[in-house]
Amino acid sequence: MVINDCSIQVATVNGSGSQTANLVLLRSIFQMGVPVSGKNMFPSNIAGLPTWYTVRANKDGYVGRKKEVDFLVAMNPETAKEDVMSLEPGRAVLYDEPLKLNALRTDLTFYPVPFDKIVATVCTDAKLRRLVKNMIYDGVLSNLLGIEMAEMEKALRKQFGKKAGAADLNLRALHAGFAHAEEHLTKSDPFTIERMNKTSNMVLVEGNAAAAMGCMMAGVTVVAWYPITPSSSLPETLIGYMRKYRMDKATGKATFAIVQAEDEIAAIGMVIGAGWAGARAMTSTAGPGISLMGEFAGLAYYAEVPGVVFDIQRVGPSTGLPTRTAQGDLAQVALLSHGDTRHIMLLPGSPEECYTMAMAAFDLAERFQTICFILSDLDLGMNTWMSEPFKYPDQPPDRGKVLDAPTLARLGGQWGRYKDVDGDGIPYRTIPGDNMPAYFARGSGHNERGQYSERPDDYQNNVDRLARKFETAKRYVPKPIVEDAHAEVGVIGYGTSHYAIDESRDQLSREAGIATAYLRLRAYPFTDEVAAFIRRYPRIYVVEQNRDAQLRMLLKMDLPAELTGRLRSVLHYNGLPIDARSVTDDILAQEGKKERAAARREITTGVAAGAGE
Repeated sequence: MVINDCSIQVATVNGSGSQTANLVLLRSIFQMGVPVSGKNMFPSNIAGLPTWYTVRANKDGYVGRKKEVDFLVAMNPETAKEDVMSLEPGRAVLYDEPLKLNALRTDLTFYPVPFDKIVATVCTDAKLRRLVKNMIYDGVLSNLLGIEMAEMEKALRKQFGKKAGAADLNLRALHAGFAHAEEHLTKSDPFTIERMNKTSNMVLVEGNAAAAMGCMMAGVTVVAWYPITPSSSLPETLIGYMRKYRMDKATGKATFAIVQAEDEIAAIGMVIGAGWAGARAMTSTAGPGISLMGEFAGLAYYAEVPGVVFDIQRVGPSTGLPTRTAQGDLAQVALLSHGDTRHIMLLPGSPEECYTMAMAAFDLAERFQTICFILSDLDLGMNTWMSEPFKYPDQPPDRGKVLDAPTLARLGGQWGRYKDVDGDGIPYRTIPGDNMPAYFARGSGHNERGQYSERPDDYQNNVDRLARKFETAKRYVPKPIVEDAHAEVGVIGYGTSHYAIDESRDQLSREAGIATAYLRLRAYPFTDEVAAFIRRYPRIYVVEQNRDAQLRMLLKMDLPAELTGRLRSVLHYNGLPIDARSVTDDILAQEGKKERAAARREITTGVAAGAGE
């Protein structure tokens, strides 16, 4: 038997209502204490094209995408044959009986289910049957995989909330699927789910929802956004939170402004205007929106105006694959705008970091009087992840260097808006209406007092100070997470690549005896720990989800020349979330140990399979 280690893929049609059944399946396994994750691969049109949802359950806590599918639920006639033919031997297929998929192969376990006949017995409304029949496969899986029916029922009730009628109808379909499997199907595959205790006190949450909570906790008051996949759910969720928790109790009026702008250019313009006026302001977008924001990003950088921008990355260039994931905006965001610019970037790798880094971003934006970018991605932002519960903030907001009367007196009245008086590159700002000295916030040349200037020395002194400010940011941005080891090989990654790297490191050790050290980046500019890590290991594999090795490019720009030769690339850019096996195979190939490791893996896998029979 293979217990609590399987990947279940549901292949359906977009718009068929399968998402509810898929989330019930995911939550049921989670409620049984088994570590789990869910990946939704959906088309960019509204309805009609194939969609795949994959639930991975793993007793060891691996929640990154697994390349292999162990249990296929084939509900889409157009892709069913291809889906079945892609499976490795020994896997299982639950399918709609009229598809007759059992004729395709003899090395798989097939479970035919007459969905239309079953749903007709539980739903009299023909229009609803298309949606309700998805819950039937949950019932069948409950029986075949050993997922407790009580947990299925609990998850279903939670999913439908106060919609008792819909919940009751789907509950009947769930039980009908279970009953059919009990009477007509014989368990013949090795995969099963058993109760564990590895998810207690944890929650399920999407990264975009976590980021929205963080923005609210940070005290955001102005949100300007334009809808774009995969970022739209962040401001949409934030709207719900703000209406619930940020309404004035006395007047019933909003204490915030959330505006859907006419485009991304207008959105970032509103953010900069609000930031100049003293508000905590943000927008949320994806790669195409970032491209449009370049000129305004340069204005915020040069005029030194705070704001926060979430970039939920997707596949590009151009429209690209809007509903696929990538890490392809790193270089664009770091240097966004014309001229000499450098931007602070935060790189969350979990929903919890989406929450905490949202709060940190507003502090950094105001501390450094600039745009702070948070680079998430579709995988993190729109998929469901396990997380520790979020902590309520226990520190007040950091508004940075806002000029007040005592400071002005200390400066002897010689305040200049762009004057560095502390050596850290950060000047004091004033906010309209605070009775402090006023200034022109201009994107054209200016001196340290904010006066218009085209003098070469004024311009050079100003951008040198901006570079000094960026250097100071290294002391404030989140430091990397470092796991040192007695090894010659180091690995660097960021964001959702972490989950594949974490599992790959175990594979490398088990299959090839390769010990690895690991540094997970969490911010740009790179802190001193990054160069120190690279110095300790002769070979460094930089793992990222783009074609052009953008993280490696930034590292080579910033590192001493003698360290850049240690960097090697492991790249993944097909739009699917990166998986551990791809990382492992690439590193083994570059280490010259792929064939030996493959042989050892085959022997180990064979022994393990035999032992479980």
